[in-house]
Amino acid sequence: MINLASDNVVGASSHVLDAIVAANTGAEAAYGADHFSSAAEARLAEIFEHEVKVFLMTTGTAANALALAALSPPWGAIFCHEESHVADDECGAPEMFTDGAKLIGVPGFAGKITPEALEKAIARFPKGVAKSVQPSAVSLSNVTECGTVYSVEEIARVAEVARRHELGVHFDGARFANAMITLGATPAEMTWKAGVDVVSFGATKNGCLACEAVIFFDPARAEHFQYRRKRSGHTLSKGRFLGSQLIAYLAHDHWVHNARHANRQAQLLARGLQAVPGVRLAWAVEANEVFAILPKAIASRLSEAGVRAAPWYESSVSLAPHETVGSDEVFWRFVTSFATTTEDIATVIATAAS
Repeated sequence: MINLASDNVVGASSHVLDAIVAANTGAEAAYGADHFSSAAEARLAEIFEHEVKVFLMTTGTAANALALAALSPPWGAIFCHEESHVADDECGAPEMFTDGAKLIGVPGFAGKITPEALEKAIARFPKGVAKSVQPSAVSLSNVTECGTVYSVEEIARVAEVARRHELGVHFDGARFANAMITLGATPAEMTWKAGVDVVSFGATKNGCLACEAVIFFDPARAEHFQYRRKRSGHTLSKGRFLGSQLIAYLAHDHWVHNARHANRQAQLLARGLQAVPGVRLAWAVEANEVFAILPKAIASRLSEAGVRAAPWYESSVSLAPHETVGSDEVFWRFVTSFATTTEDIATVIATAAS
């Protein structure tokens, strides 16, 4: 079977697993006071070229929800793309951990928020009006839910709108490394230099076992975060197993190599599928996700050959206005990873074309 339904379906890299095993020896301080976690924070400060406060946890949902809770009061409005992960795929966790803040969906092609659309959305919720939730934060996802990537300039333009309205800016970086490779930018350039306040830095999808980091560039915003993390049940007692993962992930550009490989495999798959008559891509392939509209006959052939992909939303509002999925077609998402082989991709393309 070739499973391209997600980059979560593969395991951790051998480098990360070896680091976890090595960290298992001896005794370490608990609840994040271990030297592995401290070293990981120091390394992230180097990579981001900035003083940072780092909080490690095991899931992206917790990272996103708690980061947003640090930016918004319970009566706040958090603006995000209407099909973003925080809006559609986290089972209300952001609303729960913010104690009731409201997610406001902003429309946009290919999963992106434009400054103009954000301005329009913010205008619906005037500050100081008691009957209205109060604009508090903006959440951007890079890579987006459509596999597209915000440019550094696009991030900065959205962040400038947020600044003008005194809103915090959150960056959902579940596939941070994949976006960085595409942009050819530094972590600093695509975050705090562009106006981002807090990042959910993802590593699980790109080689870690279960490791995410919430990174604050202003320590004042992180003042109460240790209590939020503990209260939510996301302070791991044996924190060394998170810190050791992140150290191995970041060492010798392992995270960069993994993401570059995944992105290249996605490009190979995209080019191969586009050459198959009847197949078209919904959006540009800019990271490690390929969204393809396929004739049902081809989809059946792939399924019978053991190729797995994720069915996508045929009614997605992120599609171009002229794009529809016909009754004889399916809409699938293919996701490549650090573990996807060139042979896997060749098999998928050959099966689709046969």
